Amino acid sequence: MTDRKRKELTISLLGIAPAVLVLLVFRAYPIGSVIWNSLTNWDGLFKHDFIGLRNYLRIFRTDYFWKTLANCFIMFINVPIQIVIGLVVSMLLYEKTPGWRFFRSLYYLPQIVSAVIVGYLFAIFFSYDGPVNELLRFAGAPKLAIEWLGRRPTAIGVVITALIWINIGWQGVLMLGGLSSINPSVFESAKMDGANFFQRTFYILLPMIGRVIEYSFIYSVAWTFTGLFPFIYSITNGGPGYDTTTLDFLVYQKAFREDSALGEACALAVILLAIVSVLTLFQRRLSDRANSWSE
Repeated sequence: MTDRKRKELTISLLGIAPAVLVLLVFRAYPIGSVIWNSLTNWDGLFKHDFIGLRNYLRIFRTDYFWKTLANCFIMFINVPIQIVIGLVVSMLLYEKTPGWRFFRSLYYLPQIVSAVIVGYLFAIFFSYDGPVNELLRFAGAPKLAIEWLGRRPTAIGVVITALIWINIGWQGVLMLGGLSSINPSVFESAKMDGANFFQRTFYILLPMIGRVIEYSFIYSVAWTFTGLFPFIYSITNGGPGYDTTTLDFLVYQKAFREDSALGEACALAVILLAIVSVLTLFQRRLSDRANSWSE
């Protein structure tokens, strides 16, 4: 290696060293620490006995883990719904329908509110004596006034509704950014050729923002596995039983509620990381294959 190349290599390594150091300190070390702790019987303080894969075996043998995992996949229902609604909202804003400036702020308002506050609001609205049941009683349908958070199907439905409501603004802004990158002359030409709203949507708009929709879907799936803790905590607290518990909330329960089973909580966190990584890679493979076919 010549002196010039050695000097360029040294400068390059020094240039990326800060970023590598940050990744090692704030990403690699915590992940490695969690993996190691998942192999121990750790109480968070002094007890740190190595037990191998016992935490993982104990988790896979429990019914609540599989029920919790099923809850996470059920929560996926919110992903396509919020993407479709966000897409419709972005199209209405892009077309500058009457009152679009007011609705632009209104749709994004839930995104700037704390997730815990949104959760508590939904818990109040759907409580037995809450506004939803009061409206049903006032409308002459008292039999429909039920304990929404006291049974699994309706409790999960309330959580999914909260997830959709809070994400409409984010999805709308994301899709609007994708629409703004399209040359307006494309839509003008389509209008001049007689293409109606639905034809412009399905034959022009959706194919041209396919990458934006892909990003939104991948991010939303990962978020559904890792970002539901404040909603579960404030709306249902995981109940009744484990009926609305998700994996990220189960990590919290194991770590801070059940005799500080931190080793088992770390094992659950590793399992959660593995599931999200596999799903993300799977979605990327499908996307790359679809793009190769379209080309």
